[in-house]
Amino acid sequence: MAGVSVAAEWQLLYNRYYRKPELYQMQWKQVDLTRNKVACAPFGGPIAAIRDDAKIVQLFAESALRKLRIFTSSGRLISETVWKNPGGRLIGMSWSDDQILVCITQDGTVYSYDIHAELINTYSLGKECFESSVVECVFWGNGVVCINEAFGIFAVPDFKNHRAVKLADCNLEDLPHCIAVIEPQYTMSGNVEVLLGVGDHVLLVEEDGVQQLGVGIGPLQKMVVSRTGKLLASFTHDGRLLVISTDFSNIIFEYTSLLVILCATVYDEPIILIPECDGVRILSNTSMEFLHRVPDSTVSIFQIGSTLPAALLYDALDHFDRRSAKADENLRLIRSSLPEAVEACIDAAGYEFDISQQRTLLRAASYGQAFCSQFQREHIQEMCKTLRVLNAVRHHEIGIPLSIQQYKLLTPSVLINRLINAHNYLLALRISEYLGINQEVVIMHWACTKITESLGIPDASLLEILLHKLKICKGISYAAVAAHADKNGRRKLAAMLVEHEPHSSKQIPLLLSIGEEDTALVKATESGDTDLVYLVLFHIWQKRPSLEFFGTIQARPLARDLFINYAQCYKHEFLKDFFLSTGQLQDVAFLLWKESWELAKNPMASKGSPLHGPRVKLIEKAQHLFSETKEHTFESKAAEEHAKLLRIQHDLEVTTKQAIFVDSSISDTIRTCIVLGNHRAAMKVKTEFKVSEKRWYWLKVFALATIRDWDALEKFSKEKRPPIGYRPFVEACVDADEKGEALKYIPKLADPREKAEAYARIGMAKEAADAASQAKDGELLGRLKLTFAQNAAASSIFDTLRDRLSFQGVS
Repeated sequence: MAGVSVAAEWQLLYNRYYRKPELYQMQWKQVDLTRNKVACAPFGGPIAAIRDDAKIVQLFAESALRKLRIFTSSGRLISETVWKNPGGRLIGMSWSDDQILVCITQDGTVYSYDIHAELINTYSLGKECFESSVVECVFWGNGVVCINEAFGIFAVPDFKNHRAVKLADCNLEDLPHCIAVIEPQYTMSGNVEVLLGVGDHVLLVEEDGVQQLGVGIGPLQKMVVSRTGKLLASFTHDGRLLVISTDFSNIIFEYTSLLVILCATVYDEPIILIPECDGVRILSNTSMEFLHRVPDSTVSIFQIGSTLPAALLYDALDHFDRRSAKADENLRLIRSSLPEAVEACIDAAGYEFDISQQRTLLRAASYGQAFCSQFQREHIQEMCKTLRVLNAVRHHEIGIPLSIQQYKLLTPSVLINRLINAHNYLLALRISEYLGINQEVVIMHWACTKITESLGIPDASLLEILLHKLKICKGISYAAVAAHADKNGRRKLAAMLVEHEPHSSKQIPLLLSIGEEDTALVKATESGDTDLVYLVLFHIWQKRPSLEFFGTIQARPLARDLFINYAQCYKHEFLKDFFLSTGQLQDVAFLLWKESWELAKNPMASKGSPLHGPRVKLIEKAQHLFSETKEHTFESKAAEEHAKLLRIQHDLEVTTKQAIFVDSSISDTIRTCIVLGNHRAAMKVKTEFKVSEKRWYWLKVFALATIRDWDALEKFSKEKRPPIGYRPFVEACVDADEKGEALKYIPKLADPREKAEAYARIGMAKEAADAASQAKDGELLGRLKLTFAQNAAASSIFDTLRDRLSFQGVS
C-alpha cells in the first residue's frame, strides 16, 4: 500500500516517471511574484526580490519606498536594504556562481550585493550604455549580455574583472524576439556567443562577427541553452517545443514537454522556474516545489506491481515489522539478488526529501544487509552521514533544499562556505566537525564578523568571547583575526589578540602594522630569528628619529649587534652617529681608519695631495678620537705615525715622480729611497720614525746589493763596525751571486762556524774545512762534507780533518 501511495504522486511522460514534492510552505508574507522582480540562485540558494517599478503601486497597498529583500529558499528574510534607484529603472538581476547578487540598471550601472544586502561594488558598462539605455539583459553563471536602445550588444564575460566587451553589429531594426547565451567555456573560441531570435531565423553573434542559423525555423518565442552548452530548447510561435543542437545541425521535434507535467496541476498563482542540475524548482507565492525525474532505484521499489528485488526487500521489512512470516519468504525469493536490492534501497533513500521515508528505506537496506555477508556496511554509513548533512541544511530555518546530486556537485566545502557567508556558523561548525573538515575557516569568519558587529562591546569583554571560540582550533591564526580588528579601528583589541599568536612570523608583522614596534622588537629578539629582528629594526629605523632609534636598540644586545653588523657593511655614517651617541669614540675611530683603507682601493686616491686629501683627514680624525681614551694610546700613536708616513711618502712620489711609495711600510720606504739613490730621504725617514741602527744596516745592505753598488756597500761596511756584524754583507753578496765581493767580508766573520759555512756556500772547500777545524766541530765537518758530496777530493779533506778531531778527542 505504501508503494501505491508513493507512486500515485508520480506522473508518466513517455517511459519516465516525474514527481514534484513540496519542499517548503513559504515563510514570507505578502510577497506577490507578479509585482516583483525576482532572482533565485541555483543549488537551493537565496531569493532576491524587489518591487517592479514598471508596475503601478496601488494606493495604501504598500509603501512607495522600494526595498531590495533577500530570502532563503524557504522564504525566511535574511536581509533587506532600501533601493535608492540611482541609475534609473532596474532592468535585470541575477545571482553569480559565488552567490553575489548582480543588478543592472537602465543607465548601464552594475551593482553587486552580498547575501546580507551589503553593496560590494559598482561599475559601468560604458558610455554607449549610459547614452542609450539598456533595455534587456541575459545572465549566466558569472557573466551577462545586455542590449541597449541602439541595438548594441555588450557582454561582461566575467563579473570579477568588470570589463565590458562590445559584440559585432547585427544591424537590427527591432529588438529580437528572444535571446540566449552560450557560455565561453562551451565555445570553440573561448569567448561568449549570443543567439538572437530574429524573424524566422537565429543570429549567432560573436565579438568579431555575425552568423545566420536555422533559417525558416522561427519565429522563436523563447530559447534556453542546456547546461553543457550543446543543446538549445526553443518554443515556437505556434506552440511547438524544439530541441536543437547549438550549431543547428540536428533538430528534434518534441510535441510535449515537462510543461505538460506543470500544466497537469493547475496553478492559480504566478510561478517562477529555477533550473537545477537534476530538475527544476517551482516557486510560487505560497510554496517551493521540486520537479525532477524519479530515480530508477525509487521506481524499482515503489512502482505499482513491482516484483524487483528492491521492492520485495522493502515489503519484507513491512512484513517483519508486522511479525509476518511473509518477510522470510520474500528474503528467500531474492537471496541471490540481495546486494543489488540493498544498494537500491540505499540509493533511493538518498533521493528522498521526506525524513521518515529516508529512515524506512535505510532500515530496509540494513535489514537486507543482515542476511548479506558480501555487502559493505560502509555504504549505509556514508549515506546516513550525507543525509544528516542534507536534512540539516534543508530545515526551513536554514532553507537550502539541496538534492543529493546537487550536494555532490556543489561539494561539502562549498556548502560550508555558503553557510558561513549566511552567518549560520553553528551549523557550519557542526557539519565541519561531523565530516572531518578543518573548522578553522568557520571560526575565523565568525571571529571577524563578531568584531565587525560588536562595536559596543568593550575590548576586554570581546577578547574573552573570541578566545573562548578561537581555542577550538589548534594552530588558528590569531594574527589574522587581530589584523581584522585593527582594520575595523580596534587597535587595542588587535594588540591583545596578537599576544596569543604562537607563530612569531605572523605575530611580529602585525605588531608593526598596529604601531606596537617596541613589543615587536621584544618578541623578535625572544624568537632568536635574525630575519624577524632585522624586519623590526628596519621598520623602526624608518619611523623614528635617529637618537630615539639608538636608544631603542642600545638596551637590546641582539638588536644592537645585528644593527652594527649591517651598518658596518652599508651605513657607516649612521653607525658613526650611533657610536658617538653612546660614547664609543674608539669604535668611531676604527671606522674612520677602516674608511681610509677602503679609500686607498680607489684608483683616484693616489692622485692629489693626501696631506689635505680625505685619507689623511680620516686618519687624523681617528687619531684624535683615540687620544680621548686612555685605553687606546697605542692606536692613537699608530694613527699619528700612519698620517705622518703618508705625508712623507706623498712628498717622495712628488719628488721622484713615481707612484711607488704610498701605503708601503717604513722599511720598504727606506729601501726604495736607497735603491733610487736618495740616501738623504732614507735618512730622514730613519730619523722621523726612530729606526734602530741594526734595522737601518739590514735595510741599507740589501738595498745596495739590490742595485749592485758594491763600492758603496764596501764603503758602508768601513764607516764603523757594523752593529749587525758582517754576516748580512756576506749573505747579500752570495744572494747576488758575487763570490768575489763576498770574499771581502768572509774573513771578517768572528765566528769560525759562520766563516766555514760562508766558504762552503761559495764553493771553497779547503777554506771551509780549515775554518771548521778551528771550530773543532765534527758535526759541522760532516754537514759540510755533504755539501761537497760530488767532489771526492773535497770530501776526503773533511774526512781527514774529522778523523784527526776524533783522534785528538780519544787521546
